[in-house]
Amino acid sequence: MRASLLLLPLMLLLSACQTPRLERDFDPSRDFAAYRSWSWQEPDVQYKPNDPRINSDLTSQRIRAAVSEQLDQRGLRQAAAHTPGDLKVQVWLIVDNRQQQVSTQVGGSWGDPWGGGFWGGPSHVETRNVDYQVGTLQIDLLDGKDNKLVWRGSAEQVLRNRQPSPSEREASIRSTVAEVLSQYPPR
Repeated sequence: MRASLLLLPLMLLLSACQTPRLERDFDPSRDFAAYRSWSWQEPDVQYKPNDPRINSDLTSQRIRAAVSEQLDQRGLRQAAAHTPGDLKVQVWLIVDNRQQQVSTQVGGSWGDPWGGGFWGGPSHVETRNVDYQVGTLQIDLLDGKDNKLVWRGSAEQVLRNRQPSPSEREASIRSTVAEVLSQYPPR
């Protein structure tokens, strides 16, 4: 029983250390070299759910700064105020509640299957439901002329229970945005 209780936090710790799972999709008929400027699609950063623990001006500022920096590094310049860019940018921060079943065998036999030295008692399987949250940062790029989605990138990661400091939050957002936009332009 104690072994199974120790296994559960270890599994949660390992899942929290995972690198983000990256995904992307794009319209292959578009000429991405023709896109030179960008502007924000309003609303620029959207939250799902619209929970005040997630949705904050500070988080939005960090996301906007990280996206601006990464697009600049890719040769895209922000269009002048009130001027539409070749691309419109919209970011989503989505937090989903998920559940996973974890099964652990408790008790049973131990020993060498070839030497016949088995010992032990009866065993049973304990199954528990583990609740956790997954955060997804999704960046959509829309064509500035026809407003159609031309590129989408996202990163999904299990969220930690510990609340990070403001500097850790900024570093995490900058890193995640850099990973998502590392896939742009499509090759």
